[in-house]
Amino acid sequence: MPAHKNHLAEETSPYLLQHADNPVAWHPWNAAALELARRENKPILLSIGYSACHWCHVMAHESFEDEATAEIMNSLYVNIKIDREERPDLDKIYQTAQMLLTRRSGGWPLTMFLTPDSHVPFFGGTYFPNEQRHGLPAFKDLLVRVDQYYREHREEIDKQNASVVDALDRIYASEGQPVALSAEVLDTARNQLEHSFDDKHGGFGSAPKFPHPSNLDRLMRHWAASTAGEHQDQRALHIATYTLEKMTLGGVYDQLGGGFCRYSVDDYWMIPHFEKMLYDNGPLLALCSEAAVATGNPLFARISHETAQWVMREMQSPQGGYYSTLDADSEGEEGKFYVWQRDEVKALLDEKDYDIFAEHFGLDRPANFEGHWNLHVYKELDKLATQFKMSIDELCASLNRSRKILFAVREQRIRPGRDEKILTSWNGLMIKGIAAAGRHLDNPEYIQSAQRALDFIRDTLWQDNRLLATYKDGKAHLNAYIDDYAFLIDGIIELLQAAWRSQDLQFACQLADVLLDRFEDNDNGGFYFTSNDHEQLIQRPRVIADEATPAGNGIAATVLARLGYIMGETRYLDAAERTLKYASKAISESPMVHATLLNAFEEQLTAPQTIILRGNTPALAEWHQACTAPYAPRRISLAIPADAADLPPALAEKSARDSVVAYVCNGMTCSPPVTTLAELENILTETTASL
Repeated sequence: MPAHKNHLAEETSPYLLQHADNPVAWHPWNAAALELARRENKPILLSIGYSACHWCHVMAHESFEDEATAEIMNSLYVNIKIDREERPDLDKIYQTAQMLLTRRSGGWPLTMFLTPDSHVPFFGGTYFPNEQRHGLPAFKDLLVRVDQYYREHREEIDKQNASVVDALDRIYASEGQPVALSAEVLDTARNQLEHSFDDKHGGFGSAPKFPHPSNLDRLMRHWAASTAGEHQDQRALHIATYTLEKMTLGGVYDQLGGGFCRYSVDDYWMIPHFEKMLYDNGPLLALCSEAAVATGNPLFARISHETAQWVMREMQSPQGGYYSTLDADSEGEEGKFYVWQRDEVKALLDEKDYDIFAEHFGLDRPANFEGHWNLHVYKELDKLATQFKMSIDELCASLNRSRKILFAVREQRIRPGRDEKILTSWNGLMIKGIAAAGRHLDNPEYIQSAQRALDFIRDTLWQDNRLLATYKDGKAHLNAYIDDYAFLIDGIIELLQAAWRSQDLQFACQLADVLLDRFEDNDNGGFYFTSNDHEQLIQRPRVIADEATPAGNGIAATVLARLGYIMGETRYLDAAERTLKYASKAISESPMVHATLLNAFEEQLTAPQTIILRGNTPALAEWHQACTAPYAPRRISLAIPADAADLPPALAEKSARDSVVAYVCNGMTCSPPVTTLAELENILTETTASL
């Protein structure tokens, strides 16, 4: 292998391909690159990022495209570039190691220096500038100093590496010591979330503000459970829906095209980091559609429709799978595709429509983003109605006209880059989100979109009874992770509630069996992030706390229990219980950061209600609508046509009649068959308040 050749040209990751023309002799993470480092006794310079990352682009332009910097990198290091979206296992390990070494939180780009034999990092950071500034050394100077330190202090580095490995091992050592959990932990999490809630602007904490959909979901579920008691927790619902409302009215939401950006740089949800990630939009789409039925607020229904339409229009491949991200930058400038000049908007709209639009979105105020306007709702409809002496319907018609005109003009601009790799885990999140929107908003087009995505995953990324993690340009590869299996099962269960297909349930069970066989810790319970036949790395991580995506262990515990109730399969229920037992100590110490596991624990305390409907359309659809109309997060409703084939025994024994029949079960206990819609509606009325 030539030492100074860039080796990224044959990769599928758009992020790696962005660096394929760098003068840096980049390698992908593979055995050949690791062996080269060992053979030449060169430290490994590990650079981790992703295609939509703004500061990754900055460091690339400043340093990786610079001949002088590349010369130093090539002479002193074996340089390895990683797409964190394709290799979340490596990213999790080295982000954790960076925090251990620097006592600072990580991020992207991540820049780590590893010893060539053990692959343990001895120094690292995130972004380093090309010139000394902001208290950071110039990257070229840093490269020389790190190499010098490596050559002169190997004994000290080896001692430090031993400590790093020991610390990585100890991170998970104490988690498996179970403690008794009670329902009080749900109240504690709710109170912790309230304590960090921003009463004025919504969200949690201060800028930068992230959406935290797992926390919002937990609060909505907490409210739903409280409605069975004497005191409905309206405050929990308020925190969740007020945050959603502020986000959807803010600049972090694309007011013309739909979809959410990754986070806001301010407290007001006004100026986003403009990249759009599939993994945010899937859970947020599900939440908005649930909030629409929970509150009746038409805002949430509109946002759900707009986001679902954006997904199908811009993020769904012709083959069916969903793409990963849209870049923050276009034409080399962050946000350029999305922002406006006031005169440009004024020239496009008639005078009255412009006046309304300007008051609504702040064009009557000073520019809010580098001399431009990013659309952010400053004045809401009720105030506009008073000001312009118009009805809400008239205002909405005006704003919709204006949005349609501006959207058409914006479509002619140079678009941000799109990362067109299809990730199994993120597709699972979006399958769930768009299927939930289809179910709650009664839109078959959304359900069909989810089915197309699932069919693509099953046909392309399910090979030899194992999932692969990523697909692009005709190539599916990389051993899948816990998130791929757990998120996809979760998406399938939601999709089954929207539209029954027997093969989807069969696929969910196949995935669950691999999860148990390849990922479970048979000694302590819970699941590793990587399978037991994965590449051996310096750590085999576990994820039990929610991050930007929900914790794989929390989703696994939830979906295994749900599958267990649907299938009458105790293996799945037992595995879910073992996961909660393993995670119980961490949950008790920090409830708020384990919202997804708390959902699973809540369903362990009070088993979900499972309703199996058998019969023929159109009556079957009417019964199903009665089950799914209210917000009932701990209800699973499956409408199975009378002629459905290939049913498992637990469902086949729930036979269909000429008319519809309902089987209502709480956990493993089922009531007698319900044969009239009126009787079913009485049961739903009695039980919805507790679900």
